[in-house]
Amino acid sequence: MPKKSKIKILFLSAEVAPLAKVGGLGDVAGALPQALIKLGVDIRICLPFYGLINQKKYPTKKIINRLAVPTGDKNETIDVWQTSLPGTKISVYLIKHNFFNFKKIYLGKPANRPDDLKRFTFFTRAALTTAKKLNFKPDVIHANDWHTGLTADFIKTLNRQNNFFAKTKTLYTIHNLASQGKAKPEIVGYAKIDRNLAIIKVDAGNNDINFMVQGVLGSDLVNTVSPTYAKEILGHYQGANLEKILKKRKSDLYGILNGIDTGFFNPATDNLISQKYSLKNLDKKTANKLALQKQLGLPIDKNIALIGLISRLVWQKGLDLITENFSRLNCQFVFLGTGQPELEQQLLALAKKFPSQFSAQIKFDEKLAHLIYAGADIFLMPSRFEPCGLGQMIAMRYGTVPLVRATGGLADTVNGKTGFSFKKYSGEKLYKTLWRALKIYYDQPKTWRQLQLNGMRKDFSWKKSAKEYLKLYKKLANAKK
Repeated sequence: MPKKSKIKILFLSAEVAPLAKVGGLGDVAGALPQALIKLGVDIRICLPFYGLINQKKYPTKKIINRLAVPTGDKNETIDVWQTSLPGTKISVYLIKHNFFNFKKIYLGKPANRPDDLKRFTFFTRAALTTAKKLNFKPDVIHANDWHTGLTADFIKTLNRQNNFFAKTKTLYTIHNLASQGKAKPEIVGYAKIDRNLAIIKVDAGNNDINFMVQGVLGSDLVNTVSPTYAKEILGHYQGANLEKILKKRKSDLYGILNGIDTGFFNPATDNLISQKYSLKNLDKKTANKLALQKQLGLPIDKNIALIGLISRLVWQKGLDLITENFSRLNCQFVFLGTGQPELEQQLLALAKKFPSQFSAQIKFDEKLAHLIYAGADIFLMPSRFEPCGLGQMIAMRYGTVPLVRATGGLADTVNGKTGFSFKKYSGEKLYKTLWRALKIYYDQPKTWRQLQLNGMRKDFSWKKSAKEYLKLYKKLANAKK
């Protein structure tokens, strides 16, 4: 019997942890390939060679010099460098061009800097050019979020020119529907995409090209990062004005829950926390609470409940529900993150007015984040919507009980045996749910301990999720035969 060939995947992402990361997309792109390679998948990653990538920490070598990438303006040239996903043999192809020399992944719209829409359009085209140059014919191109939403358009365009990608299928993963990527129709000319593609004609009717729409309509299969979110986005409230588009692909839309890196997030081996612990010695968790209280300048008291929140401070995350009214509760709060100035100021104001109860840490701090996961008693995620969410899974790993709004991946991962949830988006519902959680914390310690243990026993590793992605890859690969 001939040996069965590996499924070949080209994985495109604007972020890949730990090389270059802003949020959850980077975590997924850094962890999912590691789980897939263990299942026998031949996966290669493409990433822009950002100026922020630490070449001393992550050694790179040039493998392609001055490769021409067609654009509507002129042929641009790129160099391609190669590194490996740390701790693995997974190749990461880094696309080197002036577009990506900055110390930031996303530039926004500052003066004298290239537009992000143009940058990631170019990256997607350059990634495909690189695959062809390396003679890597993927069975599936796995494109992630709006940045690579034009992948299927490029494939359809290129297949009218030559047959290199003739058997290649596309899987498009929506990580956050709220970020869609809208460009003026001129982007089609710049990208040299076939203007006669049906989805281009439909989308350009309202005088823009929506990258997310192109990804959803053009790809062979579409998935999002939790089963509940896949259902929610078909409705008006969560559909971000794309619900009609998504309904057209309902039969090709899947929900696969993200996992977490259970090696990195492990209280038994975590060097970023004050005291390591596990299921067998959970009482040692208390030392992390005392260390956290001391570091934050909160009253040091092992008996008072400590509530943690680690998040981007943006509208989506439900921070507007947290008001002065919460100072009436018998607990302490710590908030960690950066985001919208008005939300940062809201939390700083609470900390200033109630310094013995609230601490607002407006920054990114990986070490402090781990200490909050380990030291808090309750982890708060009152999100308006949440495609998947990783914080609640990490918190459970550390025996910290999550309190969430039952939406998206939060609804899929938190239940009455592992935490607390509320459905209606309101400050009153959040307050009442937190009050109920605190009552159990103070009055029913055995019940509370069981919640902690149940959460710590949950398997949120990438193993299960990777198997679900492999099923989709195989479905696509077999469809071409």
